[in-house]
Amino acid sequence: MKRHLKELVILFIQLFLFYIFPLFMNLYGPIGIVLIILSSTFVLSITIAIISKENIKYLYPIVSSISFLPSVFIYYNESALIHCLWYLFISSIGILIGSIIYQIKKELKIQ
Repeated sequence: MKRHLKELVILFIQLFLFYIFPLFMNLYGPIGIVLIILSSTFVLSITIAIISKENIKYLYPIVSSISFLPSVFIYYNESALIHCLWYLFISSIGILIGSIIYQIKKELKIQ
């Protein structure tokens, strides 16, 4: 459990975004909330790929996509199910970019 503490913290931040941010939908509008959550998911996936040395980071896109499913039925309607694919795609791209940054950092031996 202690081995995966960094990954769990990032996952809890992601869950916070999925389940608490939509409560402020009246302030930002539904499109604003979706864009904020999408960009945050991208940043979190890059972060998890850079800081995690475990292979569990490659499961993050699937976990983030699946963890969005219940919020579709809580805050949105069934037409928002397509966003699960967006979260899968965006976080996969983020993991890829973060892994490249991690490899470059490792080759240059930057702490």
